[in-house]
Amino acid sequence: MKLKISLYFLNLCLIIFAFSCQQNGETQTDAQIQTGSWPEISQTSKPWTRWWWMGNAVDRENLSYLLQEYADAGLGGVEIAPIYGAKGYEERYLDFLSKEWMDMLRYTVHVADSLDMGVDLTQGTGWPFGGPDVIPEYAASRLAIQDFEYQGQGAFEKDLNWTNERNPELSPQLLAVMAYGKEGKVEELTEMVSEDGLLRWEANGDWKILAIYNGKTGQKVKRAAPGGQGYTLDHFSPKAVNAYLEVFNQAFGNQVPGIRSLYNDSFEVYGSNFTANFLNQFQQRRGYDLKPFIPQLIGEETSEESRRIKSDYRETLHELLLEYFTENWTDWAHQRGKKTKNQAHGSPGNLIDLYATVDIPECETFGSSYFPIPGLRRDSADIRNVDPDPIMLKFASSAGHLSGKPLISCETFTWLGEHFKSSFSQMKPEVEQAFLAGINHVFYHGVTYSPKDVEFPGWLFYASLNLTQQNSLWPHFKSFNEYITRCQSVLQAGKPDNELIMYWPVYDVWADEGNMFQMISVHHIDHWLHPTQFYQQATALMNTGYSMDFASDKLLQEAQVIDGKIQTNEQATPAKALLMPSMEFLPVKTLKNVLQLAHQGATVIFQEKPTKVPGHDHIEERTAQLAQLWSELQFDNTQIAKHGKGQIILKKDFQTALESQKINRETLTDTGLQFIRRAVGQDKYYFIVNHTAQMIDQELPLNVAAITISLMDPLSGKVGLAESTVEGNTSKVRLQLVPGESILLQTSQGTAATIPAWPYQHTLDASISLEGPWELHFDHGGPVIPEGQKMETIKPWTAFGDEVADHFSGQATYTSSFQLQKEKGKNYLLKLGKVHESAKVWINGQEAGYTWSLPYQLRIGEFLKDGENEIKIQVANLMANRIRYMDQQGLEWRNYHEINFVNINYKPFDASGWEVMPSGIEGPVAIEVFED
Repeated sequence: MKLKISLYFLNLCLIIFAFSCQQNGETQTDAQIQTGSWPEISQTSKPWTRWWWMGNAVDRENLSYLLQEYADAGLGGVEIAPIYGAKGYEERYLDFLSKEWMDMLRYTVHVADSLDMGVDLTQGTGWPFGGPDVIPEYAASRLAIQDFEYQGQGAFEKDLNWTNERNPELSPQLLAVMAYGKEGKVEELTEMVSEDGLLRWEANGDWKILAIYNGKTGQKVKRAAPGGQGYTLDHFSPKAVNAYLEVFNQAFGNQVPGIRSLYNDSFEVYGSNFTANFLNQFQQRRGYDLKPFIPQLIGEETSEESRRIKSDYRETLHELLLEYFTENWTDWAHQRGKKTKNQAHGSPGNLIDLYATVDIPECETFGSSYFPIPGLRRDSADIRNVDPDPIMLKFASSAGHLSGKPLISCETFTWLGEHFKSSFSQMKPEVEQAFLAGINHVFYHGVTYSPKDVEFPGWLFYASLNLTQQNSLWPHFKSFNEYITRCQSVLQAGKPDNELIMYWPVYDVWADEGNMFQMISVHHIDHWLHPTQFYQQATALMNTGYSMDFASDKLLQEAQVIDGKIQTNEQATPAKALLMPSMEFLPVKTLKNVLQLAHQGATVIFQEKPTKVPGHDHIEERTAQLAQLWSELQFDNTQIAKHGKGQIILKKDFQTALESQKINRETLTDTGLQFIRRAVGQDKYYFIVNHTAQMIDQELPLNVAAITISLMDPLSGKVGLAESTVEGNTSKVRLQLVPGESILLQTSQGTAATIPAWPYQHTLDASISLEGPWELHFDHGGPVIPEGQKMETIKPWTAFGDEVADHFSGQATYTSSFQLQKEKGKNYLLKLGKVHESAKVWINGQEAGYTWSLPYQLRIGEFLKDGENEIKIQVANLMANRIRYMDQQGLEWRNYHEINFVNINYKPFDASGWEVMPSGIEGPVAIEVFED
């Protein structure tokens, strides 16, 4: 029999029950948060931003001014990223890590502390790590080969000295010489090379001779700041990494600046596929000598043997990167009381392990996504070769969740669109997609340090949204930040609440047939991620309503089972099941660990029987071990094998297997809604978004029996009691979400008697059209302030046919009045129609709020009165029209060293041929009246 209890009656029952418990000496859990309230706002719940110090041309006056601007706009912190500078300001430049630069860093921390802001620091200039103190020995390395053919009999002589003519200090270092003959014959000739580099060998037959060198990539730091120019670091060499860190020991001295964390950008060390000690490291770790197999490693053949050798090579690179750079760097930071923040993507390693090693794993969104939200602008020129993919973001969040890290950051909005054309309405679904993937600590990409004396548009960085104080959207930026802050305050509360773990078969990625060096990057997910069963199964299950994190071999090795659930870290949320997708290669050690978890009580689901081990050494022996382990499982006719306290399930269809174990999905996703959950004690938060083209207005089920469900609007901060019921172990809640809207749900075991009911739009009584007339006043902006306008019906100021208005970027205010007979028991919803791009509304002199995203609406009932009402709407447009004007006039504003300023396709930027971007309100503007 279904139990269906009204919300208020249930609240009353709970109060009586609580009183009864107190009388009997029992206590309620104290882990629950206050019902129907937002979590406390903190420094980290606010968005942070990358802060480019252009040319390190910073001074105390402007540091104080800009940090105050950022704090007032609602930013929680900055990540300092020194970078190349603007031409004409060289006298202001400071060398990175100089005494003057360190003084400015410490002053920045001092001012930020006074504003309750945090500071992170990129541990270098530009990217990747490197600089003037990286000597050639410690510069990024590559495998370099010279090959020779020999046919016949007699002496083979060759001078193997290899000089880099352009840069002699980067000349390759000879490591070994190998000869490869017919029928697999291999000889090592290294000892036959004299001290002066001459090879002399008595040979017979046909041979291919390879001289193996440790070469140098020659790559220098990209976009380096003054004092930061130099070679890129060899991340695989402990000597190189330690020498690099020693530079900061010397600069910091005994007084390490009061920054929060040190940051490493994505691994963009192109061609760095080797290190001087690689051959020895390989033999120690993989158990065999790589040199006899160099042809298979560097060749283009696609044999099973070459794939296995490449897999071993890539695994070795991963281990060197993990141990000698990521773990080493993190230990160094911890010894100095600092955290590390790292972007693992783009590296050749196991992304999950690299992310999990640091304190704050960071992913990035690159480009724009397609959302079927009606009216959402997406310019064709903004579409990249591969759209951002939430699955890619989940590598960072999964690593953080499963290793117990509370913050998962994201470099957000990188190349979201062409310069000066990105709006808050476009940013909102992109950042929501990141939230859904487990991100809870947003870093904008970003803001440039631009002093007060630099005229519009100020100093700008070429790959940025350029959300600076000169941006015409800046006066409305605080509202966008408040939205992010409310979302993150919830998404940082408690712990992630994902019921599943899925294993990532990294050995399949490492066994790729392509070039020996594979960078696992956001730009090539169509190659290494999308074709895999891992990706297809994860996507299907999440679309169906399951929540999961991805695990590496290392995380599974460290896991334990508690009450039948798998816990990878004492701070991690236990999972109900482990999913093993179809894969080609599985290490024996990993299968042993997985079977041990099942023996301890876990449920493990395999799509297919594992049959192959990775790597080249002792293949037959290890394959037999894998088969023996699997043969010990006794499957019944339902393909379930009991194993100790747990079980192994062999089933192609994960969902069917999960349902058989009563591991239920959230069926609200059947509507197209998407969600992520957080657990706080016995209570749960849901973040739900409607990125579909359809209005959702219905009762939706939740997999929790909640006494109270509160709806929390992250745009306005308003909270109300939802219409909800309890049915057994589940609840139903009524949601109304138009396309583009998001909502937070707090499901609680506590009561909320003081919270008002949520104002649902029950029945539309009337729609009052605000026809006008309207007056338009231009408030602030440029290049000049246009004359005000009067209009019978509202329209964009770019529709006047006025060139001065067409060129204008800034803020302008529409004003009108209307008659209204206000009625009790009614909800009043202001709808602005099309807005270009952000609006701030006053009703009768009272601020009613901002609306900068679809569907551009505000609840305004509390501000209305009987009779005549006044409405003012300030609109901020994009910078695009003013930049277009400047380029048409040939005004110089982009004049930087290095790459200068390029467009989204990395071509010289020129806005002179752009069309005018619509600016203002297109409407129609109306007030919809609903029954309460």
